[in-house]
Amino acid sequence: VLLKRCRCLNCARTGKLFEAELKRVQQYAVDVTLDPDTAHPKLILSDDGKQVHCGEEENDLPDNPERFSEFLIVLGKQSLSSGRFYFEVQVKYKTKLMLGVVTESVNRKEKFTVELNRTKGYWIVGVYKNNYIALEGLPVCLSLQSDPEKVGVFVDYEEGLVSFHDVDDAALIYSFTGCSFTGKLYPFFCPWNVDDDGKNSAPLIIFSAPELLSTQQSW
Repeated sequence: VLLKRCRCLNCARTGKLFEAELKRVQQYAVDVTLDPDTAHPKLILSDDGKQVHCGEEENDLPDNPERFSEFLIVLGKQSLSSGRFYFEVQVKYKTKLMLGVVTESVNRKEKFTVELNRTKGYWIVGVYKNNYIALEGLPVCLSLQSDPEKVGVFVDYEEGLVSFHDVDDAALIYSFTGCSFTGKLYPFFCPWNVDDDGKNSAPLIIFSAPELLSTQQSW
């Protein structure tokens, strides 16, 4: 499901509905931190576990079962096996990235392809060559009004829903509906590699739950 927020005056009511929905899901904000035991060896995590970017060389790390060894992926430490959760990520200056949630049981030693979608336990939205896509059975190209600088990810386990939100515009980017979850879900982050011209070097930055709640209260 893809919804675009119309900006004409006649659709102001629609904009209010998007804002109300964003405010509702932000109530379920959790404090996500990155799990270094899952991080690909080329990824560099901040000391507080809130930022990740791609380095030039692989770090010498143990190839433990939890670690993604074939693609630039790291998971959050926090998991969900019931209820709802929400987190926000700054994606400003990123030309390539992937965000979403995955099941605990995904194969962490296989190469990442577009075939790794919901049927394989991945619910992912990404940016490639400045275009947003959703990894469904076939990648879905998303037509957005503007490039988000901050993306919110919301999961309702019982409803089988994963939705992605443009936080600054209070617009819905994409929703995976009718999902059948089994086991734990984990936040998924891929900052992708840095381009030869130096682009895409910016980190993905996770906002803490207190920051989200204070922002919501100021609306």
